[in-house]
Amino acid sequence: MPGRHHITEAILEPEARKQHRRKRKFLEFTHSSTRATMLMVAAALVAFAIENTPALPYFNALWHDVHLGFTIGSFSPEISLGHFINDFLMALFFLMVGLEIKYEMTAGELTEPRKALLPIVAAVGGAIMPALVYLAINAGGDFQNGWGVPISNDIAFCLGLLALLGKRVPLGLRAFLSTLAIADDLIAILVIAVFYTSSLDLAWLVGAFVLFAVLMVLNRKHVYDLAPYLAIGLAMWVCVLFSGVHATLAGVLLALTIPARSEVRLGRVGEWLAEKSSKVEERYDPGEPDIAQKEYLREVDKVRRVSRMTIPPVTRLDNMLYVPVYFVILPLFAFSNAAVVIVGSDPISVVTNPVALGVFFGLLVGKPLGIFLATVITVKTGLSDLPEGVRWGHIVGVSILGGVGFTMAIFVTNLAFTDLATVAVAKAAILAASIVAGIVGFLFLRQEALRADIEEERESPEG
Repeated sequence: MPGRHHITEAILEPEARKQHRRKRKFLEFTHSSTRATMLMVAAALVAFAIENTPALPYFNALWHDVHLGFTIGSFSPEISLGHFINDFLMALFFLMVGLEIKYEMTAGELTEPRKALLPIVAAVGGAIMPALVYLAINAGGDFQNGWGVPISNDIAFCLGLLALLGKRVPLGLRAFLSTLAIADDLIAILVIAVFYTSSLDLAWLVGAFVLFAVLMVLNRKHVYDLAPYLAIGLAMWVCVLFSGVHATLAGVLLALTIPARSEVRLGRVGEWLAEKSSKVEERYDPGEPDIAQKEYLREVDKVRRVSRMTIPPVTRLDNMLYVPVYFVILPLFAFSNAAVVIVGSDPISVVTNPVALGVFFGLLVGKPLGIFLATVITVKTGLSDLPEGVRWGHIVGVSILGGVGFTMAIFVTNLAFTDLATVAVAKAAILAASIVAGIVGFLFLRQEALRADIEEERESPEG
């Protein structure tokens, strides 16, 4: 990685080299799940602080009273700033989740049934058990609709916490957690689509499916340019928004249609570039100014176009979305949705509220228990094996991390409840459970890593 940057810098002018280094530092900073996690936590804490000050009415007015919209003839739709974040910007987050699902199904763990089975079954167990815990606490009450809140896991937070342990965590555990989180997201998406959809408008829904079919045709016709996919995807988002199905699901549907193949034959690219490099050298005239090197620049442009065509569209789009989603959209979502008002509230009534109890114990007890038991059953029945280098202690730690349900759990909360007091109680429980699960899970995995280091020292000849 560093060597690649040095090779690039070797051909740059001094000023361009400085700009390249600044850009490289920015990329190194942003391509970190740990920093993305810290930024989301910071955004939530700032919102929490603001909501418990006299600025609360102005803070709430920002999300509900500020509207965005446009006019085309008599068609004048508008949407509040809060809904724009939750319905449109979060659709880009779901688009990225869909791209991750597609990658896993095309080239990741989900391509090998035996390897994929373990995290998938674990994710199913981690969805069923917290829902049962929630329903057991809220049986016969008015808040049963909130069972979907504790079933969701937050992939960014979990991978960010796992990244803090560095190489002390087996690669197999990272793959297990990543695949589990992807399967967990897929389950959450299905739950949102089936159980948290308002009354349907069939005309808009048919329009969405027609546009989805057009996207599938583009894929089958091997259209590799992202522009038509994004344009039709935006129109599909509008149709889904007005259909009654949650608009963010349009992001997942769009992701499934983005081509995952390269536009060129990858096996022949190296040979082509080798031939082209000699032509490029032949076209260069040392006596001419840069702008006059037309034939040379024409050959270089061919290399640029082929290099761009080599990257599959699904990878190009994922690279485009990563920084905006993890460093802008998710922190903005946390800032606008994660705050909880505690000033003037009765702590006892919050702690004893059945929604708070259901969400808290669903995430902190149901989620880890479901993941661990499902993993044990799958391995003990011989259906699958633990990943290489992964021990049961690792599975316990990752199961506890499964209780971190920050982003997706808050997202489902906004769909499950309409009463603002109930929403606030549910969010408080989500934050409390996520903090406890994150700390306990991290410490457990850290202790497991230390135990493995001690055992390795004992077994070594020098020990």
